[in-house]
This record gives sequence, structure tokens and C-alpha cells, in this order.
Amino acid sequence: MASSKKNKISKTIGFYVALVGILGISLFPFFIMLMTSFKSSKEAVATNPTFFPKEWTFKHYVDIFNPDIFPYLAYFKNSLFVSITAALLAVGIGIFGAYALSKLKFKGRITINASFYTVYMFSGILLVVPLFKIISGLGLYDTKTSLIITMIVQTLPTAIFMLKSYFDTIPVDLEEAAMIDGLNRVQIIFHIIIPLSISGIISVFVYAFMIGWNDYLFASIFLSDSANFTLPIGLNALFSTPDYVWGRMMAASLVTALPVVIMYAISEHFIKGDATAGGVKG
Repeated sequence: MASSKKNKISKTIGFYVALVGILGISLFPFFIMLMTSFKSSKEAVATNPTFFPKEWTFKHYVDIFNPDIFPYLAYFKNSLFVSITAALLAVGIGIFGAYALSKLKFKGRITINASFYTVYMFSGILLVVPLFKIISGLGLYDTKTSLIITMIVQTLPTAIFMLKSYFDTIPVDLEEAAMIDGLNRVQIIFHIIIPLSISGIISVFVYAFMIGWNDYLFASIFLSDSANFTLPIGLNALFSTPDYVWGRMMAASLVTALPVVIMYAISEHFIKGDATAGGVKG
């Protein structure tokens, strides 16, 4: 009995030691970025680097919000607009597409379901040429609309696949009872399917938002005017100019990562709350 208790304690200690080690390795680059963002330009590139700044400075954080040095807010607004719009459209279209594949019976449904797995076989680079020809043909090159369309193309298959998995767990009896009460298919989606799948919908929205927020490949191809640049392209442009310094780059990168971190934290809160509420109702 005592030996089994000791083994359990040793396993627990080993687990937490390993967890702390993995977290330390994963977070170490972010720690270096954070410390570098508070260092002076000379100290950031010193021959003998230090973990902590000798003299703390917030100058780099002030500089990135200076339009004469880096139009961060303009790029931030572009990224926010593209990411939120693309995520909302992907979720909106995905809800109806996933409901059709999950609840409706029609010819070819199984083939369409199976085709979603093929999306993971190809990388986004293979879509560049056909999308470029389509975007150019529509006269949308170098517009934020072109980037929104490409983000929807990138995220919609996964959005439909993920939402369908959630919709499959909703009993058909609920829909039959709703139809008896006089609800049509669209009303069922808004009054039953969406409320019961809110955690899945939030997960898909965050996924689509992150893809749009972090995209560099399509933004670098479909955007040429700096007024339309998103943050990944803007950061690359800053890195290629004489105004680039390591501290400023680290500060800009950290601030750019904040929206994703905040959105993930908020979505986790809603997902946990929805799961708890669902358990109580069940």
C-alpha cells in the first residue's frame, strides 16, 4: 500500500517536472522576445547578451505606434477587418453547409463528406495560381476583399467539417419536435442547432480568425499597396527598412500576438461555460 502510494506520488512529481520543462522550453523564445523589446538598440545586439535589460526602456513600444516610423494601427485595422470578416463569413456559410451535410438526406452527401478529407492533402501554395487568376479576373487584386475571399477558401472546408461533427451529436428528436411545433429548417437552425452548438461555433470562429490574422502567403501575393497591408506583411516591410531594430521588431511582434491570445482566452471561457450549461440542461 505504501509502495503504491509512493509510486503515485513519484509519477505525479515526474509529470509536473516534465510539464514545467516543456513549458520552459516552449516559452523561452517568448521570454527572449519580451526582454529584447525592453532593451536599448545597442544592448539588443551586444556581443555579450544578457537575459534581462541593464536599462529598461519602453521606447520601442512607443515607436511602433508612431506613424512616421511604422503605421502599426493602420496595419492592425486591416488585419482585424480581414480576419473578423472572413471568420464571420466562414462560420455563417459553414453553419448552413454543415447542417445540410449532417441532417439532410440527398444524393452525393457521402461523397461530399469524404471529399473534405482531401483538403488536408494539399498545401495552400497549390491554390495560389488558380486563386490569383480568379481574383485578377474579378478585378479584385490589391484589395482587402481579395484576401477575405482567399481566407474563406482556406478555412471553409475545415469550418464545415468541424461544425458537422458538432451537429451530428444533436438528436434528431429535437428537430422532429420542433417541426411538430411549426418550425421550418431555417428556424430550427437559429433556435435549436446554433444555441446547442455555440462552443463549436466559437471554436471554428477562433480557428478562422487565427488563419486570417497570421496569413502571410496570400497577403504577400494579393496585396501590393502598403495602405492595404496586414500586420504580417507590415512587419516584414519594417524588417526590410532602415528603421528596423531588434527591440522594435520584438515589441511589434508581441503586440501583434495579443489579439489571438485574448480571443483564445475569451473563447475558452465561453466554451467552458457552454459545456457546463449543457451538462446542467441535460
